[in-house]
Amino acid sequence: MSRPFNFSAGPSALPMDVLLQVRDELLDFAGTGVSVMEISHRSQPFMDFAHRTDTAVRRVLAVPSDYHVLLLQGGSYLQFSQIPMNLFHQKKTADYIHTGLWSEQAANAARQYGEVRIIASSYETGFDRIPEINESNINLDAAYLHYTENETAQGLQFSKPPVSPIPLVCDACSSLMSKPLDISAHDLIYASAQKNMGIAGVTMVLLNPAILDKPLASTPQVLDFSIQAKKQSLLNTPSTFSWYVLGLTLEWIERVGGIDVLYEINKKKAQHLYGVIDKSNGFYTNGVWSDDRSINNVPFHIAETNLEDLFVKEAQKNGFHGLKGHQSTGGLRASIYNAVTLDAVQALGAFMREFERTHG
Repeated sequence: MSRPFNFSAGPSALPMDVLLQVRDELLDFAGTGVSVMEISHRSQPFMDFAHRTDTAVRRVLAVPSDYHVLLLQGGSYLQFSQIPMNLFHQKKTADYIHTGLWSEQAANAARQYGEVRIIASSYETGFDRIPEINESNINLDAAYLHYTENETAQGLQFSKPPVSPIPLVCDACSSLMSKPLDISAHDLIYASAQKNMGIAGVTMVLLNPAILDKPLASTPQVLDFSIQAKKQSLLNTPSTFSWYVLGLTLEWIERVGGIDVLYEINKKKAQHLYGVIDKSNGFYTNGVWSDDRSINNVPFHIAETNLEDLFVKEAQKNGFHGLKGHQSTGGLRASIYNAVTLDAVQALGAFMREFERTHG
């Protein structure tokens, strides 16, 4: 079967090895004779798989041994609220770095539970760079400092975590497992699986237990990090199929050599696409500063914007899927997560050059 090249921003491409393994095991999970979608999450075969997945997460990401690894539901939108609900205990204020759509959404959600201060923003320059962060601007009485490691809509990314004298919280939804990230430099990292490490339905939270205290009184027990940690994320029935695909994807990541190997490939993919854009003599444009460009999401425009709809249509005809830009920014976007191959990116680059030749 001929498959298109998938550049969707999420849910996004899965490794072919994982898709084939899901297909082959769909009716028989771990020799049980039934599908993973039918088996109890408290059965021994599933619990064994869950334990292996937890161990693999810790190994692949070098998670400190005392940190909790939680596999929750609700995606990043729920985390935008769940984090202040758990961390706004004595200090009901937090600092946020504003770099685009998703950091803005996170800050807006937190305002329902306490005070939010924006300590740095690149809004005024059109989110074309990571803003300069002055450590002296951080409120030492704040519960935490939040940043979004990679902005999928704007296409800018932190090269290293900000230095913070208070607990550091990271939205790594679109970048976790695609590049090295110092887990120990953070107190909480959260990421939905459907970008680089699986399918929608499970959200990973890596959590330093030292920052936990009593959550806000209104926090339901299912949203209480401490309770979920004690129950090993099994307070209620989890999204078992999503856990399963996450586990298979972790096995694939280790088979290909781990995050360091994937990072080198991901950099090559990004460099190739940015090279096509930058060498197009203004036909294609990307306004993000070169040092702050994302290796996960490459948004771009065509100078003659009336050609963008045609680009998407022609791309689909030629086997390239998911290239329309985010609705908030318009334009075009190639999301080049872990499962998108270098061959796929090179094929897209060739299509872009040909489109430029025939329409430029």
